[in-house]
Amino acid sequence: MTQQVDATAVKSFLTGLQQEIVGALERVDGHRFRRDGWERPAGGGGLSCVLEEGALLERGGVNFSHVVGEQLPPSASAGRPELAGRGFEAMGVSLVLHPRNPYVPTVHMNVRFFIARPPAGTDGAPVWWFGGGMDLTPYYGFAEDARHFHQTCSDVLAPFGADTYARYKAWCDRYFFLRHRDEPRGIGGVFFDDLCEPDFTQAFALTRAVGGGFLRAYLPIVERRREHPWGERERSWQAYRRGRYVEFNLVFDRGTLFGLQSGGRTESILMSMPPRVEWRYDYRPPQGTPEAQLGSEFLTGRDWLARGGS
Repeated sequence: MTQQVDATAVKSFLTGLQQEIVGALERVDGHRFRRDGWERPAGGGGLSCVLEEGALLERGGVNFSHVVGEQLPPSASAGRPELAGRGFEAMGVSLVLHPRNPYVPTVHMNVRFFIARPPAGTDGAPVWWFGGGMDLTPYYGFAEDARHFHQTCSDVLAPFGADTYARYKAWCDRYFFLRHRDEPRGIGGVFFDDLCEPDFTQAFALTRAVGGGFLRAYLPIVERRREHPWGERERSWQAYRRGRYVEFNLVFDRGTLFGLQSGGRTESILMSMPPRVEWRYDYRPPQGTPEAQLGSEFLTGRDWLARGGS
């Protein structure tokens, strides 16, 4: 029996989620996001909401896109070669926030929905799936923040199975990993893809839970750290670590690759790039410093909910 798929309901959720998050961030920052509606010549469009040089955010973007096309890009069909050549419909909300204060972590979240349709004139049902997640990238580590972020992720996924958080946490650790550096991008969170089980209703509910949990996961950390004093040393370290973010997004991130390969709006796709970045040759922070502690104690893929994060 073919499952009923309600793409209209998914789109309504996504546009509402974008509005909710943008509104909350405007209240926290005190400045308004620029709103750019756009259309894609090949089909679809979206709304990009971007804030630069705010009180909290040096750059932040919360984007909605809904695109259709005649052929799935390679990044979308790589894991499902049997779908190559199918037409597609893809929609999602993706955000990246780069605060100015180095003690406030960068954060990423996205939730998305794909439909791969059979070629015209052929039999077969559409293939659909959800994906998404959220992850935290601090520059200075605080165990309290890491536990809060992961506990919120665990709480929103608890109704969907006792092991769901653990599986999606491990998936996040594997995905947001810079293989050429042999190090995680940050302290992780949760990540999932190709979700179509047990049915549309449950998969959609889980996706809504992840998207709806983002503000609870992130804003308490912002409030704890946004007034923490910082200087040029901290800004320089932040810029250096931001380089890792750029490397991951341009080399590994499937969302970035999909957007570019599908003819998406380049300005919206690359709004995830931090505005100030530094690269240094073979730099290693001195032992015993907070900068070195980030690598030795936080960028480890550890279980933050086991015995207080030990």
